[in-house]
Amino acid sequence: MHPFRSFHTSAAALASPPQSGLRITWFGHSSTLLEIDGSKILIDPFWSERASPFAWAGPKRWYPPLIPLHDLPSIDVVLISHDHYDHLDYASIVAMRSWHNVFVVPLGIGAHLSRWGIPNERIIELDWWQSTRQGNIELVATPARHSSGRLSAHR
Repeated sequence: MHPFRSFHTSAAALASPPQSGLRITWFGHSSTLLEIDGSKILIDPFWSERASPFAWAGPKRWYPPLIPLHDLPSIDVVLISHDHYDHLDYASIVAMRSWHNVFVVPLGIGAHLSRWGIPNERIIELDWWQSTRQGNIELVATPARHSSGRLSAHR
């Protein structure tokens, strides 16, 4: 088996807008920065070492994050797909409490964010087929078949 090699980027590389109006930067698993027509959407940010409610147990990252979370450019929207630990990362969300972005999430996930200190006015919950317009981008929640759920007593 060949070792997995990661691409390296920097805050400086992300500081200038994409010439085409579109740039996608993959940070691993589902964590992706989508830059489209001037909007910056961070999808499923996961910067922790493990996908788990516990810091000492659970699956580890294959490689460290490409850049520190605080080195990302100003984000307009954080989009969360569902509440599995590898998509809804407590430590990453808590690190975003002082940011100015909105969070667009499926129904039920807003309660996690609110409990973790994200102000309710920054949380937009969508049911299937509901949409929200953020700047010049329309985001639509579409159905998926993927069992989801997380113990509310845990992060």
